[in-house]
Amino acid sequence: MNSYWDTGAGGGGGATLIPGLPNDVAASILSMVPYSHHGRLKATCKSWKLLLSSKFFLASLNGKNHLLCIFPQDPSIASPFLFDPNALAWCPLPLMPCNPHVYGLCNFAAVSLGSHLYVLGGSLFDTRSFPIDRPSPSSATFRFSFHDFSWEPRAQMLSPRGSFACAVVPARGSIYVAGGGSRHTMFGAAGSRIRSVERYEVGRDRWVPMENLPGFRAGCVGFVGEEGREFWVMGGYGASRTISGVFPVDEYYRDAVVMGVESGAWREVGDMWGNEERVRVGKIVVVEYNGCPMLFMLDGNEILRYDMSSNRWLYESRVPRKAPYYSSFGVVVLDRELYVVTHLCVVDFTETRRSRQHKRAGTLFIQIYDPKNKTWRSLVAKSPFNYPIDINSAVLSSICL
Repeated sequence: MNSYWDTGAGGGGGATLIPGLPNDVAASILSMVPYSHHGRLKATCKSWKLLLSSKFFLASLNGKNHLLCIFPQDPSIASPFLFDPNALAWCPLPLMPCNPHVYGLCNFAAVSLGSHLYVLGGSLFDTRSFPIDRPSPSSATFRFSFHDFSWEPRAQMLSPRGSFACAVVPARGSIYVAGGGSRHTMFGAAGSRIRSVERYEVGRDRWVPMENLPGFRAGCVGFVGEEGREFWVMGGYGASRTISGVFPVDEYYRDAVVMGVESGAWREVGDMWGNEERVRVGKIVVVEYNGCPMLFMLDGNEILRYDMSSNRWLYESRVPRKAPYYSSFGVVVLDRELYVVTHLCVVDFTETRRSRQHKRAGTLFIQIYDPKNKTWRSLVAKSPFNYPIDINSAVLSSICL
């Protein structure tokens, strides 16, 4: 690290990082500071800013920073935040580029690949469409670079979609998406469904069409299995029916479909629920253990685990503390553990010279489940959001730097 920095390849031109210390020692010391604090360190001096923003320094972190990313609303109008659970520190991300013609983006996918964060698709309202109150799917792709700390648009998807299955194959440098539709969080039902499947090639910045799903499917979950050789699409809804000819109700899938990454052919996996069981429609997350995926579903306060050998969802555990009546749970995987998140709102009365202002503060309460040891622990952190957020509709992601 010393020779890289001193030769100027890292952009420092050999500038001293910490007086009295070799630059390799100084860089090693700075690499031990949690990433959530790097923004404050960059303001110290020019040499620190150049070092902390360099690609080689990010690579030297060696995946020591496991960060949770929360998108509370449309990321073009509300800043996403990174949360470091070890340092209990927050780091705001800049707003995503704004399109003046669209608003209310939701149901998008946020995935990480290397030192980049991708935001794909979603459902939104377009002022140029008619009727104006009908949501439309988005085909936009944005990438956030932790090197220069900025967003940039990438190639758009071939088919616009929201509420879709998405999975990353790091070994191939690819992102797979399948299904989806136009449903918006403001509407409990309705919306379109599609069958199309695409693969994003990161190195070439292009989307490649794949074999369509066997049927229309939205609200589904995607993951890769068999060490990246299979792309699974599980759950979701397809057809819909109405109650009394008025109220739309989704017909949820009871099975999954699997695509061979090499062949591109799909095969169906049978019914995952017994004849007497109701279909659970909780949030599904994937924990990777040495290339083998483990699937967990959060349904209410219960956590279920998917057993591939029997093709059944089995009871795993229960969240120790229930969510308040006015809140709900979100779930995300971070460092092979399940983070069950809820946002608790508290009204804080602060006295000022002119008047009494009501400042709405909040607390992030996280219950963490370790699937390997089957143990729970919890942590509490002050929320950076000065407004109430709906964890149920917020998009949660994770990244390792």
